[in-house]
Amino acid sequence: MNPFSLEGRSVLVTGSSQGIGAAIAHGLGQCGARVLRHGLQAMAEADYLQADLLPEGSAPALIDAAFEREASLDTLVCNAGSFFDAPFLELSAAQWEKTQALNLRAPLFLTQAFARRRIALGGGGSVVIVASTNGFQAEADSVAYDSSKGGLVMMIRSLAVSLAPHGIRVNGIAPGLIRTPLTATWMESRADDLLRHYEKKILLGRVGKPEDCAGAVAFLCSAAASYLTGEIITIDGGLTTCQIGQP
Repeated sequence: MNPFSLEGRSVLVTGSSQGIGAAIAHGLGQCGARVLRHGLQAMAEADYLQADLLPEGSAPALIDAAFEREASLDTLVCNAGSFFDAPFLELSAAQWEKTQALNLRAPLFLTQAFARRRIALGGGGSVVIVASTNGFQAEADSVAYDSSKGGLVMMIRSLAVSLAPHGIRVNGIAPGLIRTPLTATWMESRADDLLRHYEKKILLGRVGKPEDCAGAVAFLCSAAASYLTGEIITIDGGLTTCQIGQP
C-alpha cells in the first residue's frame, strides 16, 4: 500500500471555496480522498457545505452536517480564516472579537466536535490546522491577525497533547506570503515596491501559490506522517529563514 495515498479517506476542508483552501481540497482529491468543501457562499454542489463560522455553535453544526454526508469522516483541515485588522490605535473591540472568533475559536470547536465524533467511532483520525508565518513573526497593522495565528501555533501543539490518547493526530502548516484573493489586491497595487521587496527576501525568489500548500497538507493527512503530531510545516519559500534575503 502506498503510504502517501489518501484512498479510502474522507476529509472536510473548511474555507475551501477559493485560495489556499480550494487548492488543498483539490490536492487531497488528487491523492484519492473523498473531499467535502466548505465556504460562506451558497453553491449547489453535492460535496459543498455552506456555513458561517462566526456565530457560536456554528462549528459543531458544520461537523454534524459533514458526518451526515460522510459517516466515516476521518480527516479535518481547518483553513477558514480572514483578516479584519486596522492600525493598532484604531483597532476596535468588534474587529478583535471577529478575528478571534473566525481564526481561533472556530478551529478549536471544529476540532472538538470532530474529535468527539471520532472517539465515539473508536478513535483515530487526523487534523491539520492552517496557521501562518504571522504566528511567529509580527507584521505592521496586524495585531489581531498576528495574535490569532500565534494562538493557532500553540493550539496545534496543545490539541496534539489532548488528542494523542485517542489516536487523533494534530498538525499544522504555516504559509508565508501566498497569492490569494485576500492578498492579490495589495500585491497588484504595490507590485513595483513592496512586492518586489518581498520577492527579494524570499529565498526562492517568488511569491507562493495556493498549490504550494497542498502537498504538505496531503503528506500530513497520509499514513506517511503517522508518527507526526504537534508539528507545523512552514511553507514560505525561505522567507523566514534569512534575515536579509537575496541582494
